[in-house]
Amino acid sequence: MALPVMLKAALPAVPGVNQLPGIKKTGGALPESTLERRDVLVERGAVERYAAVCGFPNRDVAPVPYLHMLAFPLHMQLMTDASFPFPAIGSVHLENTITQHRPVAIGEKVSLSLKAENLRKSTKGRAWDMNVTGTVGEEVVWTSTSTYLRVGGGDKENGDPGMSLAAVEAKGPVWSVPDNIGRVYGAVSGDRNPIHLYPLTAKALGFPRHIAHGMWSKARCIAALENRLPDAVTVEVAFKKPIFLPGRARFGAEPRTGGAEGWDFTLVNPKNGAPHLLGRTSAV
Repeated sequence: MALPVMLKAALPAVPGVNQLPGIKKTGGALPESTLERRDVLVERGAVERYAAVCGFPNRDVAPVPYLHMLAFPLHMQLMTDASFPFPAIGSVHLENTITQHRPVAIGEKVSLSLKAENLRKSTKGRAWDMNVTGTVGEEVVWTSTSTYLRVGGGDKENGDPGMSLAAVEAKGPVWSVPDNIGRVYGAVSGDRNPIHLYPLTAKALGFPRHIAHGMWSKARCIAALENRLPDAVTVEVAFKKPIFLPGRARFGAEPRTGGAEGWDFTLVNPKNGAPHLLGRTSAV
């Protein structure tokens, strides 16, 4: 029987164990393989549970970021494979871009494919993209790029600096983020990384206490903007400082001017204004 996914993810972070064959990570090239999930049903119950956690209303279509949940098992399958050059635990989800070409209806079946690409030097270490394509039949309905970072050995002068996103003043509501949001979101998403679950599990991995998922933060922001977004939309986010739990975060959004249809948005620490994320939306 295969080891549980999160155990496989954690082993490369355990001193001594991380030197064993099949567990040791080499930092070499990304694997060439493409992983797939075929004909995954978009189920009403699962969508409604996700919507409730992230602040979306119940509708007959899935929220813009929902297919990331269906693709997440592919992320973990690839990153825990012996061929993958970096440990899953300790790799930082730096940026995420989602393009919805059209809404995906409850009851449709979506096929998803994932490939890791574009390994490069960043200013803080080495970065790479996990690219997902979602199709219904032959129609591409959804794509995403999740950029991950392995900290260390960065090139401050020539490395990739990441997205350049506009700073927005956060004038919107302050959201209370409960202590258990990592466990609740983990239950609907499958992402049970220990840094999100409890103070003790987060401390074991170097955090003072547990933190909210970046993709929950992105989803919560999209939910706040949803009724102002077109059906065909791209939402880009750069994750900044984590939200320690329990916590509070202030939302802000401004329509872009100058002919580019869309919104710039942010989520910040209400005490000091430090950004948790910066984002923007664009019509497709």
